Amino acid sequence: MIDSRLIADGAQVRRRRQCLFCHERFTTFEIAELIMPLIVKRDGRREAFSLDNLRAGMLRALEKRPVSVDALEEAIVIIMQKVRHNGEREVDSRQVGEWVMEQLYRLDHVAYVRFASVYKRFKDVSEFRQTIDQMKNETNF
Repeated sequence: MIDSRLIADGAQVRRRRQCLFCHERFTTFEIAELIMPLIVKRDGRREAFSLDNLRAGMLRALEKRPVSVDALEEAIVIIMQKVRHNGEREVDSRQVGEWVMEQLYRLDHVAYVRFASVYKRFKDVSEFRQTIDQMKNETNF
């Protein structure tokens, strides 16, 4: 191990490591595995919270955008904290989606619009325009 530090307000450990055989360097992120509430989907199904699904959805929205892995991981930790601190055994997927959009808005506005278009099921260009106009009014681009 080369370096180890706490990130995301101490909720995650970032470690820089080096392979003993090939000497290649890589980074690992470690989090405590805690019991997470079930996610209630739009159709009423309940499924276990999936960190992989959360990360994959955010990565899709952030594809080819200038956002660091550290910033993404920090956003994921914030979302997971909100899910856990909700205090319920079940969390509506729409609420998780709102938390994801908050973090994407903070990280990258293009990623936010990408995610919102799928999450809110935009039907035409006018819904994109409306979202972008709303962002302009809120942030004074």
